[in-house]
Amino acid sequence: MSHPIVHIELSANNHEEAAKFYTAVFDWQIQSFPEMNYTTFTSGEGGPGGGFNNVSDEYPAGQVVIYINTDNIEASMEKVEANGGQRVSPDIDIPGVGTMAMFKDPTGNTLSLLKPAEM
Repeated sequence: MSHPIVHIELSANNHEEAAKFYTAVFDWQIQSFPEMNYTTFTSGEGGPGGGFNNVSDEYPAGQVVIYINTDNIEASMEKVEANGGQRVSPDIDIPGVGTMAMFKDPTGNTLSLLKPAEM
């Protein structure tokens, strides 16, 4: 199985302001989910989409989280750990999206695995 990048998250204090900027500059399509306090974007042909996290201690300004597709989070996490990475979150189910788990690579970058929901 290939492991393409399927989602990217940018931290933003103001989702509306971020959405306005990326729409004006890159013509990204924006969708707001107020019940989740989350805003998504579609970047266009062939590129992965993403979303805006609220700036917090966990997601400081300037942090970009890349989500990597996997069909088996545990098997991928075992490879992460066997190669010097470290799990930083348990599996988290996102209704209608799938299951994710975050890790740090050996150089300290935080990334996430995403197993898409069965359709």
